[in-house]
Amino acid sequence: MKINEDLLIVIKSSGIADSETDLGSKLMNSFLNVLLDTESLPAKIIFMGTGIFLTTEDSPVLEILNKIAQNGTEILSCGTCLDYYGRTDKLITGRPTNMKETVEAILNYKKILSP
Repeated sequence: MKINEDLLIVIKSSGIADSETDLGSKLMNSFLNVLLDTESLPAKIIFMGTGIFLTTEDSPVLEILNKIAQNGTEILSCGTCLDYYGRTDKLITGRPTNMKETVEAILNYKKILSP
């Protein structure tokens, strides 16, 4: 699988759209599965806000995220968000990041997407 070195995805919520929690979760699961099935994955995915619940214990998408990471995408979770929600020690996939690294990524990547 090819890695698109110009692409950063920022996930700011555990669900997609302003919808019911169950629908938002289903949409996020679908988004990540379709992303995994594409020919080109992003170089990085940064999880912020409630998005960090996707990279921590009891996440319904850990298996998908692990496969994305195994194919070469760097998975990062906001360290401040992990701390705020008491999930720092529950991070399962990827590594913590900080705002400096996040801002640098946002300024340096040619294409930034957020579902």
